[in-house]
Amino acid sequence: MSLAPKDFNLRFKREITIILIIKVVILLIIKNIWFDAPTIPKNFDNQVAERIAGSPSHIKETR
Repeated sequence: MSLAPKDFNLRFKREITIILIIKVVILLIIKNIWFDAPTIPKNFDNQVAERIAGSPSHIKETR
């Protein structure tokens, strides 16, 4: 009887490890499929791109 809980714990740990490995692999595949391109398009307004990138703008806005 004392072997049953140990076997159960070992089996449980093995299943959790396999599930976590599968999830990490799936997340890496999703990342490579959907997030491989740059986020700023080529024909993007320079002023907006500077704001997003954090570069200081030479144009002063008045309100």
